[in-house]
Amino acid sequence: MNKNTPVFDSDFLKKLEYLYIISKRLFGGQSRAERRARKLGSGLEFADHRGYAPGDDFRYVDWKAFQRLEKLLVRLFEEEQDLPVYLFLDTSRSMGITQNGDLSKLDYGRQIAAALAYIGLAQLDKVTLCAFSDRLHRELHALRGKGQIFKAFGFLTDLAADGDTRAADVFTSFCTTRRQRGMVVVISDFFHPGGFGRGLDVLRYYQHELFMLHVTSGSDADPPLRGDVRLVDSELGLVEEVSITPALLQAYRRTYDRFCEELASYCWKHGIGYIRTPVEVPFEDAILKVFRKGGFLG
Repeated sequence: MNKNTPVFDSDFLKKLEYLYIISKRLFGGQSRAERRARKLGSGLEFADHRGYAPGDDFRYVDWKAFQRLEKLLVRLFEEEQDLPVYLFLDTSRSMGITQNGDLSKLDYGRQIAAALAYIGLAQLDKVTLCAFSDRLHRELHALRGKGQIFKAFGFLTDLAADGDTRAADVFTSFCTTRRQRGMVVVISDFFHPGGFGRGLDVLRYYQHELFMLHVTSGSDADPPLRGDVRLVDSELGLVEEVSITPALLQAYRRTYDRFCEELASYCWKHGIGYIRTPVEVPFEDAILKVFRKGGFLG
């Protein structure tokens, strides 16, 4: 991180508290962690009946209902399930590029991750932070409670942009380690030579709820290039000598727009929350868009 960039200063903390207050107003203080599941003979609150099936425990048969209906019914109870939140921040090299004094996409991603972590922790969710590029670099496991936000700040501050992106390998490694199913939020520019689809397919296969935050910059869509230039792939290191013409820039913009549209279309097709946010937009506005989308807390 640029040491001159006060990513987590006092003004940032005030904005976090403001966002938390907004989240409480919008969602009535209900925690994302509160999931009510109906189970046989568990929990304290009666929910419903279902027909008896071979193997069901006779202790949960409703004998009064049997006397009235002459049918074997078992009682179901509602039980709260703790559904954790996993925040994945892309730390590949492309996230570390800066233009014209703007925040890098990594610094912007830190702010987004910190804001979502703060809101989750304040709502008593169990939050895990994950940094990834070509592998799952680091994890900060299962924080709970607002007081843990400073651990999250320290974790996020220490991250550096390095490596290329290998989403399928990262998410396969994550899912094949014993994990509780939960909400997975991926914060990334989604620049991946093979595409992110295979990686997201892995998360869907393991039945995680998904939300994608697509971090962009103005130079992604409209690179400030003219004349003869030497282009270096920020992640793979490939070098290309190119003469930039208006026609070539127009073709690039079409390709970039198609890339964004394909990612958004994939998310829409599979019921995945998706928001595209440029670093030029204040992070709090991006979080408000997440609230309006309803995928993280709603």
